[in-house]
Amino acid sequence: MKKCHLVYLACTAAVVGAGLGAAPASAGHMIHVVHAGQSIQKAVDAAAPGDTVLIAPGTYRESVTVTTSGLTLRGVGRGVVIQPAAAKSAAAATGKSAAAATAGCAAAGNGICVVGTKNRKLEDVTLASLTVTGFTRSGVYAADTDGLTVRKVTAVKNGVWGIAQEASVRGVFRGNTARDNGDAGLFLANTITAEQGATDTGGTLVERNRLEGNRIGVTVRRLRNLTVAENHVTGNCAGVFVVGDENKPKAGAVTVAANRIVRNNKSCPKTARLDALQGSGVVMTGTEDTLVTRNVIRDNAGKSPLSGGIVLFKSFVGTTSERNRISDNELSGNLPADLVDQETAKANTFEANSCQVSRPAGLC
Repeated sequence: MKKCHLVYLACTAAVVGAGLGAAPASAGHMIHVVHAGQSIQKAVDAAAPGDTVLIAPGTYRESVTVTTSGLTLRGVGRGVVIQPAAAKSAAAATGKSAAAATAGCAAAGNGICVVGTKNRKLEDVTLASLTVTGFTRSGVYAADTDGLTVRKVTAVKNGVWGIAQEASVRGVFRGNTARDNGDAGLFLANTITAEQGATDTGGTLVERNRLEGNRIGVTVRRLRNLTVAENHVTGNCAGVFVVGDENKPKAGAVTVAANRIVRNNKSCPKTARLDALQGSGVVMTGTEDTLVTRNVIRDNAGKSPLSGGIVLFKSFVGTTSERNRISDNELSGNLPADLVDQETAKANTFEANSCQVSRPAGLC
């Protein structure tokens, strides 16, 4: 496969010449090839809806902002590395139009930004096959998008989130690796800064990702209608965190299914909004109508109030979790227990789980 990529790049480069250029693609769309030493942002600015920006192997020191619907930004694998710009500003390196587009998101310390507006969502953007690392905030940050696809992206050692999205619908996050990021490897929320009810994501899908060494593997905050499935989650302080609160509509209708969630025993200190974390497999707080099923959850052990295999925890503003179903999971070696229900609500269901210890007793 690597040889095919190189042949493809060579053929495309022969069409466009030694410099940055575009080659015809199907249906009138263009492929804009970026080589090491050139600007990704400049190619993105030149692209039209339906075009592909194809990035050759190399290290690119810049932030990139996508504001064109239907654009594909694709590397040829992990050898495409996007890192923060050197001391000279990214704006100076990429020109006036890029400076205008990237000012807010890039200045905030994000790597790749995919941003629409509240009144007009950015549609059908794809990010694929590249690495983003070392940014002070997020490796990938998206807001106000519809149908964003992020696949085979490696987000490593970013200050807050590996891959983050807010105020967006119908996203697909598949086959990514998020490792050693300051907060969540994958962070999905209705809105990061404001208080409002949960957003219906229209079926956003988080599947087959590898999430390790982060504070939290996956955070789903104040959202509805979302699936987290077949992910490998290990070595974080907490594996999967589904967060609700007192706002209406309430967070929930989330499915957490067929994930492997093991040894999330890294220790993370208490923050202003959250207790210290260690040894949490799946935590649900303030959610409703959520299904947690067919997961393998093993050897998550800690002494945090949130420790355990699957934990129902009353939200920090006192909102109960209701009508959640925890069924057909395989749990073992989790401490203080495989199943932990700290809720006062009695409408949650535990059934057909393979486990050894529960708090209170009788849930296994």
